[in-house]
Amino acid sequence: MSIYTAALLGGIAGVTIFIGLPVARLRGLPKRLQGFLNAVATGILVFLLWDILQHAGAPVSIAVRGHDAGRFVLLAGVFAAGIAAGLLSLVYFNSEILGRLKGSSPGSPSPQALSMMIATGLGLHNFSEGLAIGQSAATGAVAFAGVLVVGFALHNITEGFGIAAPMTMNSVTASWGFLGLAGLIGGGPTLVGTLIGYVATSAVVSVLFLALAAGALIYVLNELFALGKRLNTPAMMGWGVLAGFLAAFGTDLVLTAATG
Repeated sequence: MSIYTAALLGGIAGVTIFIGLPVARLRGLPKRLQGFLNAVATGILVFLLWDILQHAGAPVSIAVRGHDAGRFVLLAGVFAAGIAAGLLSLVYFNSEILGRLKGSSPGSPSPQALSMMIATGLGLHNFSEGLAIGQSAATGAVAFAGVLVVGFALHNITEGFGIAAPMTMNSVTASWGFLGLAGLIGGGPTLVGTLIGYVATSAVVSVLFLALAAGALIYVLNELFALGKRLNTPAMMGWGVLAGFLAAFGTDLVLTAATG
C-alpha cells in the first residue's frame, strides 16, 4: 500500500468526527435535555479514558512480564510524565490564562473552552489511532488497516458528539468556523499519526500520546461531572452516563469483533 493510500485511509477515519459536531448548534433545548446530553458526553469520555489507559498501559505491562527493567523504567516514566503533562497543563491553563482573561479568579471554563479541551484530548488519542493505521498499512496488512479505519471512523462519530455536547449550553450559537477548528483538532491528528506510523513506529511515542490524552480527559471529566451536578438529578446523570458509555463501548466492540 502506498503512503498516499494510507493517508486517504487515515483521513477517512478522522473526518467522521465532524458528523457529531452539528449537535453543538441546537438551541432552545430544555434544561433537562441539555443536562442529559452533557451526561451522555460524559459517559462517552469515561469509556474513552478507560480504553486509552488500557492501550497506554499495555506496553508497560509487557515490559514487566518480559522482565525488561530498562524498557519498563522508560515506558513507565513516559506513561507517568504524559498523564501529568496532559492533566496539569489544563489545570494551570485554566487557573492562569483563563482566569486572567476573565479578569477574576478562575472558575469553570466556558462551554466553548471545555469543548476545545475535549477536542485536544481526543486529538492526542486519535494521533495514536493513526499510528496503528499507518503501521498496518506499512507492513502490508491491507485488510487489517481497512478494518481499523472502519472501526475508528465509527468510534469518532461518538467523539464528535462528545465535543459538541457542552456547546449546547452556550448562550451563543457555535459558529461553523469554530466547529471546523474543533473537528480539525480532534480528527486531524488521525491523518498525521497515519503518515508518521507509515514511516516509523515507536511504542514510546504511542504511550506518550495516549498518556497525554488520558491526562487531558481526566481534567475534562472532572469539569463535566461538576457541570452535570448542576444540570441533572443523580438519576438523570446516571442514565445519561450509562447511555454514553454503552454507545462508545458498542462502537468499540465492532472494531474488536472485526479484528479478532
